[in-house]
Amino acid sequence: MSMTGTLEREEIIGKINDFLVEEFEVERELISPEANLKETLDLDSLDYVDLVVEVESNFGFKVSPEDFVNIATFQNFYDYVINKVEAEKS
Repeated sequence: MSMTGTLEREEIIGKINDFLVEEFEVERELISPEANLKETLDLDSLDYVDLVVEVESNFGFKVSPEDFVNIATFQNFYDYVINKVEAEKS
């Protein structure tokens, strides 16, 4: 069972959504757990670099490009960040 509480999960998701809206100029209402990350944010390869930088600077862990292979939806992205944050604590 995860040690991270629901509040912390919500805070992480909120922080992610904040920088996505800010950095990628996406409308907040377009962000939903089941939405496609790449299509919604209109990501190209340079945008992925920006996304990695944002994650690393906001959450303090290193991201490798392979990590994004299995990320299709916002929920996948949230879960990835939450799992990495939890791993950093242990």
